[in-house]
Amino acid sequence: MSNSEMLIRLLTSAALGSLIGFERERLLWAAGIRTHMLVCVGSCLIMIVSQYGFANILTQQNVVLDPSRIAAQVVSGIGFLGAGAILARGEIVKGLTTAASIWTVAAIGLAVGGGLYLAAGASTVIILIILAGIKPLEEAYRSRNQSCQLKIEVDNGSLTPELLRETLGIRIGQIKRFLVETRNPQGTDDLIILLSKVSSQDIATFPQKLKELDGVREVTVMKKAID
Repeated sequence: MSNSEMLIRLLTSAALGSLIGFERERLLWAAGIRTHMLVCVGSCLIMIVSQYGFANILTQQNVVLDPSRIAAQVVSGIGFLGAGAILARGEIVKGLTTAASIWTVAAIGLAVGGGLYLAAGASTVIILIILAGIKPLEEAYRSRNQSCQLKIEVDNGSLTPELLRETLGIRIGQIKRFLVETRNPQGTDDLIILLSKVSSQDIATFPQKLKELDGVREVTVMKKAID
């Protein structure tokens, strides 16, 4: 391989990696343009070394090398960067998409290093469509399929699952939990209610709808999570 071809491959990998990195950068993720460029260029360089770095050794008698062995280590070794991009806070895990983008950028770098320009370019376009184009559809779906946990203070026995269903306009199957904690026989109850497959717009209206019922004293949205 000529020096000009090597330079073209390295610059191409940097350009393709920057496109995917920019999509992550605009969302303010830690792994942005520079991280994706470095991963892509590094993978490209490793592929070039794997293919051509031992050409002089192969000319010797009884020497056999597998050029795919070094490149294969990129696939497993890049995992530590992906793990660093993942954040776990309680039951919420963030960064999986960024970790996946780092992994695919490494694959793009290997493809460019191997001279597979069409595969690398097509993969970059497909990945950008997945990251930027599919995201609005994903968010729209998630906004309509959330879980909501409510804590409601009511007079004893004043709110039943059926009344809750009619008031909120939901199906009985969407009520996943209905726990009653009685404070005292003549006083109030604390209800812990878990609802599933409700939209974020509906969740915002639940407190006002419930407070209009007789016997309901206080409504608190304790948490919201995506199913």
